Amino acid sequence: MNKEKSVASADPAAANSKRKGRGKPAKTTRDSILQAAEKVFSRDGFAGARIEQISKAAKCYDSLIYYYFGSKEKLFAQVLENAYRKMIEAEQQLQLDLEDPVAALKVISQFPWRYYLANPELIILLGTENLHKAKHLTKSGGASQFFSPAIAVLDGVIRSGVKKGLFRADIDTVEIYMAIMALGYFYVSNRYTLSAFLGRNLMDAGEISNWGEFITATVLDTVLVPEAPRRSKLQAG
Repeated sequence: MNKEKSVASADPAAANSKRKGRGKPAKTTRDSILQAAEKVFSRDGFAGARIEQISKAAKCYDSLIYYYFGSKEKLFAQVLENAYRKMIEAEQQLQLDLEDPVAALKVISQFPWRYYLANPELIILLGTENLHKAKHLTKSGGASQFFSPAIAVLDGVIRSGVKKGLFRADIDTVEIYMAIMALGYFYVSNRYTLSAFLGRNLMDAGEISNWGEFITATVLDTVLVPEAPRRSKLQAG
C-alpha cells in the first residue's frame, strides 16, 4: 500500500487502538503531529518531506497521520493554516491604544517583521506553498478566515487616525496590510542572498534595527496627512 495516499477507508477502531497503545490523548497526538510536520516541511519542503519522518518526529505511527489528516497534502494544508493561526493569534495579543493611532500603527507595522525573524520556518512554508501556486490552501479553503481579524484591527487604527485628522482619508487598509507584510517578508526570506549581494550581514543587530525603523517610517509616510494640512485640521477641531 502506498503510504502517501489517503487512507480514508482505514479502520477508525484500529487507529484508535494504536493511539491508545502510544498512550497519548487524541488532541495531544494531533498537535504533536502538526508540530513535527511543521519542522519537517520547513526543513525539507513539501516534496522532500516523508510521512515516516514526520511520524518518527511526532513519536506516533504513520497510520495515525493518515487517520487524522487523510493525506500528506491535507497535512501540509493544516500545517500552513496552523502557522497562520499562530501568527494572527499573536498579533491579536498586541497592546494597542486607539487614542494614539500613530503609536498603534508603529506597533502593528513592526509585528510581522519581528514575527518572521522569530519564526523563520513560516517563511519557508510560505515559499514552498507559493511554488505550488497555493494549491493546498486553495483546496482547504480555510486560510482566509485568519486574516480578517488582523485586517480589522489595522482598519480600526486607520479609522481612528483619519478621525483625528492624522491619517489620509483615502487609505486602503488591505494595501497597507500587504505593504507591512511584504516589507518584513522580503527581508527575512532573502536575508542570505541579500547579505551576499550587499556585503552586509542582514542578521546583524544594527541592520535589523535599521530595517525595522525603515518599515515604520515607510508606513507612516504613506498614511500621514502632510504636516501643514494636519496642523490646520487639528486646530480646527
